[in-house]
Amino acid sequence: MVAAWERERPGTPATSIGIVTPIWQLAKLFGDDRRRVLARAGVDAATLDLLSVLRRSGTPYTLSTRELGRRSMVTAGAVSQRVARAEREGLVTRRPGEGRPRTVLVTLTEAGHTLVEATVDQVLGREVDLVSGLTSDQQSRLTELLGVLLDDVQHRLGDDRMTQVGES
Repeated sequence: MVAAWERERPGTPATSIGIVTPIWQLAKLFGDDRRRVLARAGVDAATLDLLSVLRRSGTPYTLSTRELGRRSMVTAGAVSQRVARAEREGLVTRRPGEGRPRTVLVTLTEAGHTLVEATVDQVLGREVDLVSGLTSDQQSRLTELLGVLLDDVQHRLGDDRMTQVGES
């Protein structure tokens, strides 16, 4: 692609193609594969994200909706929708917080805990398998380089939000 652009439009800045295009392709492949794994597990990505954030918070697996938004890097509206759906499914409960009148606390239920415990190993195990074509050293170097690139791009764009691939 780079050579074709350089041939057809000399001077076109095309050197990023060798970095950006594979990242987009990998993001699509990883995203599609994760959706298949989650579909087999009977959970969607947004619900697993919510449950995972609560599970990683440690006992008593309770966070405010504000903290869930911060840790999930999604809007308050997205948190509200995720919590409402998970609550309908019996995966979380919510209750008013103490002290601040508008604070809502969300707690992982036993059913939510069971689902996240079963699902996270499937998802992360699959992703470990998908990157196993790289040596441990290559994985470490790639992790470091991608972190550097992500930090720099976020800084340049003035945007440190993280979303699911394809969402805004």
